[in-house]
Amino acid sequence: MSEVPAVGPAPLTMSAGRTHGAHWQARRSERLAHICIAPAVILMVITTLAPVGAVLALSLTDYQLGALSFNWVGLDNFASALQDRGAQRAVSNTLLFAAMVVPVSVGMGLFFALLVVSRTRTRRFYELMIFLPLTTTMAAMAIVWSFVLHGRIGPVNGLMAAIGLPTIDFFSDPGAVLPSLALIGVWQHMCFCFIVFLAGLMAIPKDLYEAAALDGADCGWEKFRRITWPLLGPTTLVVVLLTTIRAFQVFDLVVVLTQGGPAGRSEVILYEMYLEAFAYFRVGYGSTLALIFIAMVGTISLLQLWYARRRRAA
Repeated sequence: MSEVPAVGPAPLTMSAGRTHGAHWQARRSERLAHICIAPAVILMVITTLAPVGAVLALSLTDYQLGALSFNWVGLDNFASALQDRGAQRAVSNTLLFAAMVVPVSVGMGLFFALLVVSRTRTRRFYELMIFLPLTTTMAAMAIVWSFVLHGRIGPVNGLMAAIGLPTIDFFSDPGAVLPSLALIGVWQHMCFCFIVFLAGLMAIPKDLYEAAALDGADCGWEKFRRITWPLLGPTTLVVVLLTTIRAFQVFDLVVVLTQGGPAGRSEVILYEMYLEAFAYFRVGYGSTLALIFIAMVGTISLLQLWYARRRRAA
């Protein structure tokens, strides 16, 4: 009788070989992924992280533009910014501008998106008309707005005078200048909100509305409250976050229309930073204001994300 060869260790050896092969394949895929994302990481370091690091280093000095030497001053620039009435006014004006622009822009963008999404033949026309402001530069449109809201020859004041209302010098009145800039900001940002909300509304399946109608939610408000608004949650978060960041970045309107006046009522943080760094050549102090701006935007963005996650978890 011939002996039967032992076959016990073979499956174990084969399994170990397969495990080693899978591990080697995973390592190879990981190295390939690192190679693929390396250009993007290098570009981000060069264009984002390195400039922020340079601004952080400059904020710790008294460097002036064109100077051949500078001194390290530590946190003295930050202490000066906390006591500077101009910086405080710029921060408060920026916060007030964003508080006026963001909710109105988001609300009007959602309102117009709800009106347009149900249309069929004329929807493309409305999309084009509302999208057009995004294709123009704000500096160019600010010139048009300077004529529209001009205190003497502007058509808005002409219409107000025709119906018996007192005229307003929108860009020279200290109480009206910031709301006037906010009005132009709403006109600009509402278009962006409209486009994003319209895309979110078109992504909602129509079957959900039909099912809700069978359950008794057949009026427009009930459909909006039970289906549209909950499903627009992620879209709303993106819109509010990006609109807030864009509102904090207001600069070209102030430069073209008011130059921070009258009496500093329209000075914003980016314009104050520009003056300090490039008009007064105090690059060190201007870098400090830039870091304050980054901290403001980052803090508000994180608070919005935290609130959205808390609402989602609840």
